[in-house]
Amino acid sequence: MVRRQKLYEGKAKILFKGPNPDTLIQYFKDDATAFNAEKTAVIEGKGILNNILSEHFMKGLSSIGIPNHFIKRLNMREQLVKSCEIIPLEVVVRNLAAGSMSKRLGLSEGTVLSRPIVEFYYKKDNLNDPLVTEEHIIGFNWATQAELEEIIAIALRVNDFLSGMMHSVNIKLVDFKIEIGRYFEDEFGKLIIADEISPDSCRLWDKLSGKKLDKDIFRQDLGNLIDGYKEVARRFSVLPNNSVSGLKEVTK
Repeated sequence: MVRRQKLYEGKAKILFKGPNPDTLIQYFKDDATAFNAEKTAVIEGKGILNNILSEHFMKGLSSIGIPNHFIKRLNMREQLVKSCEIIPLEVVVRNLAAGSMSKRLGLSEGTVLSRPIVEFYYKKDNLNDPLVTEEHIIGFNWATQAELEEIIAIALRVNDFLSGMMHSVNIKLVDFKIEIGRYFEDEFGKLIIADEISPDSCRLWDKLSGKKLDKDIFRQDLGNLIDGYKEVARRFSVLPNNSVSGLKEVTK
């Protein structure tokens, strides 16, 4: 068995050195975290579902010309992805008020926003990923003005596409988070979507019942997280047969 070189381990994924210098292998863990890892659990099968769903959404983005790091899925838990320089920002697009926006602005959860709102959070766990402005981003050289404008354009295109995908299976896209990286090819850099797009990084509500189908199930103790993720995979016809067991949580 060939030992792979681990380059980075986060809360939900591990990155290994890929077969080529410009590639990585992204491994999806079963770990679930909330409130900056104050609440943690291991939920059997979560990594499998996130891997398959992220593949589905990334392929969809590629089909309409939105660049991302996905190359191919290797197995039930791993993807081959492009190596890129991650911009230290979480880019959040909100269609309805929920989560930190509701708390911060005193808005009722589910309040429909007059237009999608793009927010930026500085990726720094020890600071609880603080909300930052465009002035911070440019002033601290996290991104240039041109890059920032492109990031916003990409985020809104992703929102349009994902909203349509979700609408087709009777799911409401409340909000989502993406990460952006600089990918260098032939000495020319371009911005691409990295990380993942899954129920871990999106708020997804059933259109009819309002039932939550995302990580808020875990955050708010609303039931079995794996059942929500399975339902999303089932609606998109990507639920693997006999590959994801029932919920198994080990609270840490």
